[in-house]
Amino acid sequence: MAQKLLIRDLTLRDGQQSSFATRMTQKQIDRVLPFYKDANFYAMEVWGGAVPDSVMRYLGENPWTRLEKIKAAVGDVSKLTALSRGRNLFGYAPYTDEIIEGFCRNSIESGLGIMRIFDALNDVNNVKSTIKYVKKYGGMADCAVCYTIDPKYPKLGFWDKLKGKKNPAPVFTNEYFLDKAKQMAALGADMVTIKDMSGLISPSRIAELIPLFKQNLSIPVDFHTHCTPGYGLGAVLMAIVKGVDVVDTNIWNFAGGTGAPAIELIYIFCKKLGVEMDVNMEAVAKINQELFGIRKELEAVDASKQFPNPFNPLTDTLPANIDKEFDAAIAAAKANDEETLLKACHAIEAYFNFPKPNELVKRAEVPGGMYSNMVAQLKQLNSMDILEKAMELIPTVRLAAGLPPLVTPTSQIVGAQAVNCAMDIKAGKPMYSNVSNQFVNLVKGEYGKTPVPVDPEFRLKIAGTREEIPYDTSKYQMQPNPELAEAGGVKLAENEKEVLLLELFPQVAKNFLTKVKTEAYAAQHKAEEPQAAQAVAEEKAAAPITGKTVKAPMPGNVLRFMVKEGDKVEKGQAVVVLEAMKMENSIASDYAGTVKRLLVKEGTNVAADAPMVEIEI
Repeated sequence: MAQKLLIRDLTLRDGQQSSFATRMTQKQIDRVLPFYKDANFYAMEVWGGAVPDSVMRYLGENPWTRLEKIKAAVGDVSKLTALSRGRNLFGYAPYTDEIIEGFCRNSIESGLGIMRIFDALNDVNNVKSTIKYVKKYGGMADCAVCYTIDPKYPKLGFWDKLKGKKNPAPVFTNEYFLDKAKQMAALGADMVTIKDMSGLISPSRIAELIPLFKQNLSIPVDFHTHCTPGYGLGAVLMAIVKGVDVVDTNIWNFAGGTGAPAIELIYIFCKKLGVEMDVNMEAVAKINQELFGIRKELEAVDASKQFPNPFNPLTDTLPANIDKEFDAAIAAAKANDEETLLKACHAIEAYFNFPKPNELVKRAEVPGGMYSNMVAQLKQLNSMDILEKAMELIPTVRLAAGLPPLVTPTSQIVGAQAVNCAMDIKAGKPMYSNVSNQFVNLVKGEYGKTPVPVDPEFRLKIAGTREEIPYDTSKYQMQPNPELAEAGGVKLAENEKEVLLLELFPQVAKNFLTKVKTEAYAAQHKAEEPQAAQAVAEEKAAAPITGKTVKAPMPGNVLRFMVKEGDKVEKGQAVVVLEAMKMENSIASDYAGTVKRLLVKEGTNVAADAPMVEIEI
């Protein structure tokens, strides 16, 4: 019986998120859906990840509507899939079972077939509830084991060795990943994904993991990777040769580079291997033709601005020299010859004008998104001169925090903290003088069990406790859901789906729902410009500052104020939470006194040194 390979198409979620900042509008998606109905993919990843946040934040669209419209167009031809972070769902805070259950139920009712569930610490306890509720409401639980590698620790000097000092033993072994997969299978996972969000898994490593998983698990195994450092295409081919059940791909014009490999290349490999791939490639070609125009429309957010050369494997003939590269890649994969395999795959990608491997990410062995976030953070701080130092500090910071896998969100937490530590050193301060709330919570234990224990003395220094303190969901407080006077007194969130948006994306959903409801009210009542109260507020805001101010230490978004006008504050008391590079930073007052004014609104983007709170002393 011929080997059969199932395809999960990532184009409408991970594909656009990896390469186009998740900016596809519903109108653009609507243009490709009729062809998707004919394509016969096993699954289509269309939701979760950054999609719900981005469609509200940047496009003014409702995330639930997106999922429902795709389901209405595609029907039951392909299973719709989404990505969520276990107990954290989409954010950093662990949610209660009630919220997780409501989210799973509404997702499945809106058309979701498979929930891919992962935890950034690979803490299996954090995926239990989502597995339970996805299955309860008729969905499939796809549990992802997050692939990561051990850091390259600094080389030990002669005196270190003489004193018996050793670098830590490897943690992320094949046995580590298999153990996580087994635990998830025991909890009821319907399938397991080896999820390599960084593209750091080499063909030789996946050649070890796929047989190991297939021999020890009775459920399907999926492989997800990216092409950023140049391993992606070779690793996927190796996984197919080793008998993987499902692979994740993008369609040609959204493939390669920071994205996953192109299905068109996988199709050629499968034909040569005699592997059955039950996808309608004629429909795929029609989707790809539409994606070409959509990608042009997304030029402003295009990560590479490098289109692959046009190609349709059904109608175009490969030149003899490139055809030989496909054969060479297959022979090399069968022989476990990684060097020859990668050489052939890179020649194929170069011929079709896919982006070259990112050598910096490959050498640094960190996710591309983590690196780009660190660069963006340092640019905002006008401190690009310390990038090398920040990169050098990653293994130290990561080990101190319990060696979390470098996947979202822990990769961003560690990266931002490495930047903070490099800034501390530059300013002549001790490392960890400035820590984000997320780093504190990670070290404290609120996100779950880290792969290695955190040193109690380090936890005391960072979080004020030697003991690990897990997150207590019994203390969870629901987001405020006020009546909107400017929208005729309707509730900010009027139904369960809107309440869930508010819980999962507090500031973004608040802004989105407020805008939707005030605009609807204005359209219905032809509302006039806001009157006296607004004018008084504007006059008050414009008054000169006479007191002391709490300023933003870095550019960011004012997430929430922890004080209100008239409150007494102590020196060192946190008064505002500033979101910078997706990290929450509690900003303290340098003065004791009374809050005179909040100088900006929640949700406002502020520059470094912008005054946010005025305090009378």
